[in-house]
Amino acid sequence: MIIDAHAHISDTTYGNVDIYLKQLEDAGIERGVVVPGGMVDVRKMTEYILGRSQPESLVPDNDYVAQSCKAHDTSLTGFMCLDPHEPNAVSKLEQGFQKGFKGLKLSPITHQFSFASKAMAELADCCGSYSYPVYTHVLYSPGASTARFVALARQFPKTDFILGHMGFGPADQDGLKAAAELDNFYLETSTGSFLHIKEAVTKAGPGKVIFGSEFPLSHPKVEIQKILLLNLKENDLDKILCDNIKGLLGLAT
Repeated sequence: MIIDAHAHISDTTYGNVDIYLKQLEDAGIERGVVVPGGMVDVRKMTEYILGRSQPESLVPDNDYVAQSCKAHDTSLTGFMCLDPHEPNAVSKLEQGFQKGFKGLKLSPITHQFSFASKAMAELADCCGSYSYPVYTHVLYSPGASTARFVALARQFPKTDFILGHMGFGPADQDGLKAAAELDNFYLETSTGSFLHIKEAVTKAGPGKVIFGSEFPLSHPKVEIQKILLLNLKENDLDKILCDNIKGLLGLAT
């Protein structure tokens, strides 16, 4: 089995669940882990990074993800996205877990929070109590940097943390070092550079690297080629393409 551990779905013409499922089929991938998309239009991502555009919405469409997972329960697993500073965030996350979400997705580019905040600590602790991971991308800013995310992982060793896109930039050394040192810290490969993925497998081990696609910005069939080109032993390849994320989420199949 192959699992795409990171994709955004939204009720849009470019990122809806039907398009995603077709791309999974084209890539020969059996299952996908999906999070709410559409808060930013990924077709103009640089505009948000440079601050020239504001998010289309600050409210993640968790309902769309939940409905999609229910309709395609053998193919999709959902992560809930929350703004850490919204009222009753922990209670909402617990409700999401009880409804079937299996992880927390953070979006610092949208919600402008710090990994060092009290609210973030409470959410990380909650995830640990349910044995579900925290997933995020990082930014070139003090509060949402890789170093801050690593510090959060050190603070909560019983919670698993997944660093999206291999971290910040083409070769995030803070993320790689943390994956090698911390049992609870993982690197997700979507849009990551081939050389950095290769270095991560060598230095942190295949048990700390997780395949993801970043649909709709990238195509699962494109992203998986970077993993296949590593020419790994079958057991190591299985860890990256399936076993690592399967274990973190407690998936039966």
